[in-house]
This record gives sequence, C-alpha cells and structure tokens, in this order.
Amino acid sequence: MKNKSIVEKIGLIGLLITAITSPCCFPLFGVILSAFGIGSFELFGESTMYIFLAFSALAFTGSVFSYLYHKKLLPILIAFISVFFVFYNYFSSNEGNDLTNLGMIGLMIAGIINYYETKIFNLMKNKAVILQSTITCPHCGHKKEETMPTDACQYFYECENCKKQLKPKQGDCCVYCSYGTVPCPPIQENKNCC
Repeated sequence: MKNKSIVEKIGLIGLLITAITSPCCFPLFGVILSAFGIGSFELFGESTMYIFLAFSALAFTGSVFSYLYHKKLLPILIAFISVFFVFYNYFSSNEGNDLTNLGMIGLMIAGIINYYETKIFNLMKNKAVILQSTITCPHCGHKKEETMPTDACQYFYECENCKKQLKPKQGDCCVYCSYGTVPCPPIQENKNCC
C-alpha cells in the first residue's frame, strides 16, 4: 500500500507545483503569489497544461488505489468528479478556468480524505485482537472472564452460577457479542463472524 499512496502524493504535489508555478493560468494562485510579492511566471512553458493533466490523472490513479485499499466511496467520487472537471474544462471550448480550479481543489480534498481514511484503516488493522471477555449472565447477573475461541463461534454458554444456557441475541453471532464485554475476534477484525 505504501507504493500506491506514493502515487497519489506525487500526483497531488505535482498538481500543486504546476498550478503554483503558472498563476497566469490559475488565478487562484496568482492572487496568493501576488500577496507575497511574487509575479506571474510559468516554469513549464507551453506544456504546463499537459503536465497539469498528467498530474491530475496520477492523483486520480492514487485515489483509485486508496479506494481499493480502504473501500471508502466518498473520496473516489470526489476525485472522479474533480478529474472530470479538469479534463472537461481543457477539452471543451470553455474559456475560463473555474472548472479546472474546482477540480484541483476537489482532488486535494479527496487526497486529504484518503490520507486519513488509510491512516484509520491501518490503525484498525494493526489493533491487537483481545481474547479475554467477561460474560454477564442476563438471568442472575453472574460474571466470569473467559478466553474466546479464535477458530469458531460459541453459540451456547452455560452460566456456572444459575446453570441457564445462554444463546446469542437476535442479530448477534455468538454469546460473547451478546453478553461479553468484548466482541468475538472476527467482529473485532471487521470480518464476517462464522
């Protein structure tokens, strides 16, 4: 995944550099640079727009890789609409750069969302699975700490105090998800339970 996120970072950084170095094409950055006393210049010459389109496509490709990793739909939708705006504005007879600027901002937003979604996904993925859960009997209130199985779900559990047999509640996969302090290992790992 590291190489795939690098693709998106290169695309977004390249997109930003291309836009900043050509504020005459992108008034949004022209205003910002003028505020710092830097006039309009064009680092890449006549090929600026082709380089901008290439970096936009690269940023979108990185968003696709991120989607395949964390499966979050919002950032890929924002990136798709944004890259569509950039390419549509370039290949249409539209004189202004409003759609291009909007597309560039959208790609930046998608990149930021993807960064945080990937970070959250990695934290969840690397989180250690807890195997100890304290089951509380709904009939007598007796509590006992048990070690959950990792290779099978436990559908039935007999309370050692009142001897009643516990079954999972409607919608739960096992007794630990229904009556335990910690859900079963597959649920902790966001997998289908048994």
